[in-house]
Amino acid sequence: MASTPVSPVTLVVGDEELLVDRAVAALVASVRDGDPEVDVHDLVPSQVTAGRLAEAASPSLFGERRVVVLRSSQDLTKDLAAEVTSYLKDPADDVALVLVHAGGAKGKALLDAAKKAGAARVDCAKPTKPAERLKFIKEEFSRGGRQITADAAQSLLDAVGNDLREIAAACTQLIADTEGRVDAAAVARYHTGKAEATGFTVADRTVEGRLPEALEQLRWSLSVGTAPVLINSALAGAVRGIAVAAQPPRGVPEAEIAKRAKVPPWKLKTLRQQARGWTPQGVARAMRVVAETDALIKGAGRDPAYALERAVIEIATARNAGRG
Repeated sequence: MASTPVSPVTLVVGDEELLVDRAVAALVASVRDGDPEVDVHDLVPSQVTAGRLAEAASPSLFGERRVVVLRSSQDLTKDLAAEVTSYLKDPADDVALVLVHAGGAKGKALLDAAKKAGAARVDCAKPTKPAERLKFIKEEFSRGGRQITADAAQSLLDAVGNDLREIAAACTQLIADTEGRVDAAAVARYHTGKAEATGFTVADRTVEGRLPEALEQLRWSLSVGTAPVLINSALAGAVRGIAVAAQPPRGVPEAEIAKRAKVPPWKLKTLRQQARGWTPQGVARAMRVVAETDALIKGAGRDPAYALERAVIEIATARNAGRG
């Protein structure tokens, strides 16, 4: 298969390191497809001098293909940035220059000069919305020739957090450790996640009134070393969210409700579903339980695990008692 031609100058713009690294690697690989002996110079500003830059970007006497990657080009000194700008006006035919730029105001003149010179562009912006990170997870599985269900993708995101490298690593692990379409059960079975995330899972099952699952998650979380104080903190946060979602004040914007519940706005839908079946009396009881458990865990009691198990049972019971 013929390699995709790489532009004499390519801009890789963005602040997400994983995506930047992948974009640069793909460009280098594309050049190497056509010339396995290509000479690659991968430079950061601290390694760049006028002499080295001129040597790396000058045409080869023997016609060898060359790739010059300038990382963090927004941090180049004024003189070096001017030298790169001058080169952009007449780039060498046998050199593929890859300018990596964070995309902000710093070094914008160089970014604008590359655009004016007709550089190809690859955007690597950091995903900032949950929907964008969920899309990334699905694309990771597609890259591996696999599929993941929507609820499994959400469970994985809840467990791992927002760091894209950690998300990618978790996807790679699941692809290697499972077969077929990955569902939420597979995520729970194969991915331990962070300590804080396991506490959130316990809390979610508890306020949903799913007592057997909540107790199973609690025992598993404790067995893998999750600190009891983190689990109770997650329980407290879940109960606080239920208190807000169960009786939201009229006329208050969604953003303000989310702020009061101390959750991102996208989680309000989940909170409202979890709040079904809760009564004001049940919420008050649950809040008392987490306060008592906090004291027991921090020294008033002898057995934090027992205190947490009691809390999970009482909170789930308080929720189920409100069902009619």
